[in-house]
Amino acid sequence: MADAAHPPAGRATQNGPARMHGWLNRLVASPGFQRLCTRVPGLSLLARREGAALFGVMQGFVESQALMALVELGVLARVAHAPATARGLAHTLNIPADRLQVLLQAGAAMRLLTRRKTGQFALSPRGAAFLSMPALPALVRHHRVLYADLADPTAFFRGQTQPELAQFWPYVFGPGAQIDPDATARYSELMAESQALVTQDALATLSFKGVQSLLDVGGGTGVFLRALHAREPRLQLALFDLPDVVAQSTLPQAIARHGGSFRTDALPKGADMITLIRVLFDHADSTVLTLLQRCYHALPPGGRLAIVEPMSGGATPDPHTDVYFSIYTLAMQTGRTRSADEIAALLGQCDFAEIKAKKGKRPYVTSVIEAQKPHSPA
Repeated sequence: MADAAHPPAGRATQNGPARMHGWLNRLVASPGFQRLCTRVPGLSLLARREGAALFGVMQGFVESQALMALVELGVLARVAHAPATARGLAHTLNIPADRLQVLLQAGAAMRLLTRRKTGQFALSPRGAAFLSMPALPALVRHHRVLYADLADPTAFFRGQTQPELAQFWPYVFGPGAQIDPDATARYSELMAESQALVTQDALATLSFKGVQSLLDVGGGTGVFLRALHAREPRLQLALFDLPDVVAQSTLPQAIARHGGSFRTDALPKGADMITLIRVLFDHADSTVLTLLQRCYHALPPGGRLAIVEPMSGGATPDPHTDVYFSIYTLAMQTGRTRSADEIAALLGQCDFAEIKAKKGKRPYVTSVIEAQKPHSPA
């Protein structure tokens, strides 16, 4: 008889929760249980909801392509001004009315449009919210690159493809890389538009109490700094980013500008708070560790560091960050979407203390980690 402490080879040991999880999966997959679900009122409702959720996962790629068509054709903006039928829009959009009807119907099903009894389609509240944030249509257009990278998902996850998305972000290629001005302009424009959402959440979450001067590292054209300057004009602000990026910034004269690469250059000293707004997930752990070390050396004792970006759910996978952002950064081939615990561990390696994670109002947009340089050496 096998020793209970040493089960026979080939038999996996399982704790109570794991055994219960396995039993539940077998029960749910049982045809008999599925038939029972159709007859019992409470179970039938649960089964319908789960079935709809599964179908929603399966059809997600179709929704994304329908959204792309609605954006590129400008349908939402058109019906925002005047509701219209498929026939009324067909000539303007150069699409057969019957095919456009399918797209409009899909848009209404996704609650971006509203179908009226007259057969006209109008903008819905969700569609209005979508249009109110220029970053969203811009990101949808940008997704054409990601869609191309995922055309063969098996090859993509095996690492057998050369993602186009990695070519879109020339700034991550490392020191000495030749930056294409056109690509830099596209990067800056997209970042400026999408950074507005991140800035809103960052300002709603961060506290600047006791801060006199702040350095924003990797801040692009300065979207965050402009908003912060408007809200906290007393602060001395500075931007640090690649020279070509800094050159495109349109910041108030009161905000200092420093061109350089945190891969090779020390960060300017003098700020008692440093912010990294959507920076870490663009880079590999080795680069992130170097950056955090440079932040530590640039800060005075008691200085604060704030990291603001979407974060993985870690042990509790998040339906947004662990799908969209994690796969996006995988396609970039340079960084990854980290959990708050992973970022905290990197901060700990750099001797930061008082490390605190805060979930933003919209975690699918951003979350926050704050840390402090100790007043005395550890």
